[in-house]
Amino acid sequence: MSGPRVPLLEMPAEAEARLAALGGRPVNLYRALANQPELLSAWIEFAWAVRLRPRTSRRLRELMIVLGALRLDCAYELTHHRHLAVTHGVSKEELEALSEWRTARFFSAPEQAALAFMEAMLQGTVPDAVAGELAAHFDAAERVELALTAGLYCMVPRVLDALRVPLESDGTTSPEG
Repeated sequence: MSGPRVPLLEMPAEAEARLAALGGRPVNLYRALANQPELLSAWIEFAWAVRLRPRTSRRLRELMIVLGALRLDCAYELTHHRHLAVTHGVSKEELEALSEWRTARFFSAPEQAALAFMEAMLQGTVPDAVAGELAAHFDAAERVELALTAGLYCMVPRVLDALRVPLESDGTTSPEG
C-alpha cells in the first residue's frame, strides 16, 4: 500500500474556522484526522496551545521539533518545521548542523539542554542528569512547556507514519497560514 491509510477529508467547517482563527491552514495531517472530528478538534486545541502560548522561545521549540523529525526520519515534519524554524530565527547553517548538535558550535547551553531533553524523550526515558541540566536553564513552567512540546512532537511523526499522511501536493511548507 503506497497511499494514505485513511481518506484525506475536508475538515468540518467548525474545526477549519477554529484552525483559521489560530493562524493555521488545513494541511494533510488535519485532513487525515478529520476522519475523527472530535479528536481533530481536541488535537487542534492542544497542538496550537503548545505552539502559541509558551514562554519559551519559538526558536528553541522549533529546534527541538526539527531534531525529533530528523531522528524519526519524518519528511512531512521536516518539510513543515524546517520552514518554521527559519521563520523563527534558526539559520540554515544551524539546521544543517542540528543532527550533530552535540559537537556543533551553534547552540547555546540552554539549547543544548533542551536538545538533550528531546533526544531523551525520543528514547523514552529522561535520565536525572538530563533533567537536572534542563532545570539549570529553565523554570518549572518552562520545563513543562518543553516536555509537552517534546511529547507532542514525538507523537506527531508517529501518527503521520501510522496513517501514511503524504506531503501536500501544492507545495505547502507550513501548517501556519
